[in-house]
Amino acid sequence: MPPEPAEDPLLTPTGGDPIRRLLDGLTEIPSLPAIYMEIKREVDNPYSSITQIGEVISRDQSLTARLLKLANSAFFGFPRRIETISEAVSVIGLKQVRDLALCTKVIEMFEGIPDDLFDTTAFWKHSIGCGITARVLASYHREPNVERFFVAGLLHDIGRLVLCLGMPDKMGQALALSHSNGTFLYRAEREVIGFDHADVGAALMELWDLPESLSAAAAYHHRPGMALRFPLESSFVHLADLLAHAMELGSSGVDYVPPLSIEAWKRVNLKPTIFGGAMREIDRQFVDVVKIFLDTSKR
Repeated sequence: MPPEPAEDPLLTPTGGDPIRRLLDGLTEIPSLPAIYMEIKREVDNPYSSITQIGEVISRDQSLTARLLKLANSAFFGFPRRIETISEAVSVIGLKQVRDLALCTKVIEMFEGIPDDLFDTTAFWKHSIGCGITARVLASYHREPNVERFFVAGLLHDIGRLVLCLGMPDKMGQALALSHSNGTFLYRAEREVIGFDHADVGAALMELWDLPESLSAAAAYHHRPGMALRFPLESSFVHLADLLAHAMELGSSGVDYVPPLSIEAWKRVNLKPTIFGGAMREIDRQFVDVVKIFLDTSKR
């Protein structure tokens, strides 16, 4: 993969006002679901018990089913079967379950988006593939709570769905420009719209009051060298995005593997010899996790 250009005039940060107006004008994008906010409150409460958190999760049947399937999938690879949601919370971890609940509910929130501009099934497969890849690579780096890398990877392109909802004509122009002259789609978005999906995704996560590490990873996954805060998260998602494209794990509407940032490669400090085993593990998890997250949708 070619290195990322040292300077790119299209990567100049843009103001947030037009993006906020875009988000404020979209009634299709509600606040985060009440069940996730309740789970978050319980997890953040030092006096909450595993039983209490399990009871909250159990009120949502689809969330309960998906978390139990995840607990018993190749994603975790536990040696014994997990039978109850309280047991899943206990063995997976409180923050990890909260993060996985966020992924589940966000995918559900965007289920009704039409396929007019690009294949949304392929989009979510790419997002899941990027999340799995970021999580696997972070585990080789011995990072704590690798689920946060899965969340960051899964949500990194969420702004592209927002652009399809709020600016379908301009997004169509950006896609046409990218396909016609080989411009990377995020650059075509900036040329046509004035900002790109990474800017929009970061703004949406800020609006939802999600952790800054998630908004930073979304904002800088194409330009990790510019990430002053949470540079490691941005770098892992950047590398995971490239690898997910190279492995053809779905598609986010992009025809090319994005350029590699040398600075991000240096930050993650992974030995090239790990990639054979990592890619086999990514493939193994991908089939299971796609079935779990997408099995109830039209995708």
